[in-house]
Amino acid sequence: MRELEADEIERYSRHILLQDIGVEGQQRICASKVFVIGAGGLGSPALYYLAAAGVGEIGVADGDSVDLSNLQRQILHSEDDLGRAKVLSAKAKINAINSKVKVNPYHGVLDASNILSVIKDYDFIVDGTDSFAAKFLINDACILAKKPFSHAGILRFTGQTITVDPFRSACYACIFNAPPPAGAVPNCSEAGILGSVAGILGAIQATEALKVITGAGSPLYNTLFGFDALAMTFRKVAVKRNPNCRTCGANGIRELADYEQPACELKNA
Repeated sequence: MRELEADEIERYSRHILLQDIGVEGQQRICASKVFVIGAGGLGSPALYYLAAAGVGEIGVADGDSVDLSNLQRQILHSEDDLGRAKVLSAKAKINAINSKVKVNPYHGVLDASNILSVIKDYDFIVDGTDSFAAKFLINDACILAKKPFSHAGILRFTGQTITVDPFRSACYACIFNAPPPAGAVPNCSEAGILGSVAGILGAIQATEALKVITGAGSPLYNTLFGFDALAMTFRKVAVKRNPNCRTCGANGIRELADYEQPACELKNA
């Protein structure tokens, strides 16, 4: 790992003061590569904090452009970005915070044919997507590629998140197995979301990425972490890896396939 420059020592001094991070931990952050899938409600705070923390290279994938309804929660974007590709808006904001971060925008849809080649060079993946089909695909891809990742989902006043260490901790499919039937979960326009809930969960995802990169603390492995904004309560539920999981079990998947289920947790999360 390279030595930190003088301006980096000043910039990241509050990290360096932390016993569990220090100079070596900050060096690891600066040398790390994190890929964020989705530049919306979850991806926005995650990207802001990853950039501010000094992650050396950040990839961001999103096929959408900024629209007015996004601005209630997707704090990465502004009125000036309306109609602009979210990944280009994200790149501009990230580099405005930290010009030393290399940003790799990917404007398009990730599917079974390309996701492995896109994520292969990254150390940690953040799932900020809004559909069950995407979440199961990301889980499967990260398991096959042996990439640690953070899942999160949000709806109305609640959110949940878990961090996965492939083949060592429970994965998304260990817990939920398969996408729900069409119509079982309300879509974005029917359910809504309190914008700040997305901010809380996205910030937790960035925190988990930094913990895994630096080795600090205990990531949310085998732990489904839930948040209820109305009651202002947090809940941890212990989960176990399923030895018969269709993704990470002994007879799990060997290749990727796209999921056709269109149900979403929250459109433009």
